Amino acid sequence: MNAPLPRIDAHQHFWKLERGDYGWLTEDMGPLYRDYLPEDFAPIRKAHGIAGTVLVQAAPTVAETEFMLSLADRHDFIKGVVGWVDLEKQDAIDQLARLSKHPKLVGIRPMIQDIPDDVWMLAPRLVPALTELESYPLTFDALTLPRHLSHLLTLLERHPGLKVVIDHASKPEIRAGEFIQWAQDISALAQRTSAWCKLSGLVTEAPENWTADDLKPYVDHLLTVFGPARLIWGSDWPVCTLAATYEKWVATTEHLLAGLSEEDARRVWFDNAVEAYGLDVEA
Repeated sequence: MNAPLPRIDAHQHFWKLERGDYGWLTEDMGPLYRDYLPEDFAPIRKAHGIAGTVLVQAAPTVAETEFMLSLADRHDFIKGVVGWVDLEKQDAIDQLARLSKHPKLVGIRPMIQDIPDDVWMLAPRLVPALTELESYPLTFDALTLPRHLSHLLTLLERHPGLKVVIDHASKPEIRAGEFIQWAQDISALAQRTSAWCKLSGLVTEAPENWTADDLKPYVDHLLTVFGPARLIWGSDWPVCTLAATYEKWVATTEHLLAGLSEEDARRVWFDNAVEAYGLDVEA
């Protein structure tokens, strides 16, 4: 009997409401409107054999990045932190230099989906910080929506040194049945850049009573264009719990990846996260 594949959860969150910098997190978010901290995740991690996680920013503040790094200092299972820096500010380069000294900072994520200007990422004022980021072994995590993908392609062609990870496959509009334009735009990024793509966040874009069949066309397309060598699994916990338990998302992923060889499945579940984020973790 083969041993279970090792797993990295390359996209999860912790937050503490009293910090006051989660502008999107309001009482109408229901079960998300409470603290989520390492002790809440411990039984999930144990139940699913998660060897480590990447903790991702949920607030557009450097203070929250420092909070996440403090959690990573105290909890070894947090193998990497994707933080936030205001790329428009004059001190962005200094902030990158300071934060990058922490061994567990592995990436930077601007919250592009929440910025009103769809072409914000192409603004000339961002060029100095983006050029500096190219010189670091840090990812640029792209929290984009489908309408941003053509602009993201332009950005990557201007900054080919950026190590980009597309979060949540850019949130395809599964609920509305939108596929063709997203598929064309994500294909262009896969074919013309070296970007990685996260297999995460799909359940919250799906219909209320979704099944694996609702997700399958999107996942199959991602497997076709990125291949198993550039897809990275993540849960988006606890946000995913709005649409599925952690267990259901794991089981759905296992079902959707069932056609892969053991080697390729391991890439998606473990190896690609280690490579993309430069994690120090053993299987």
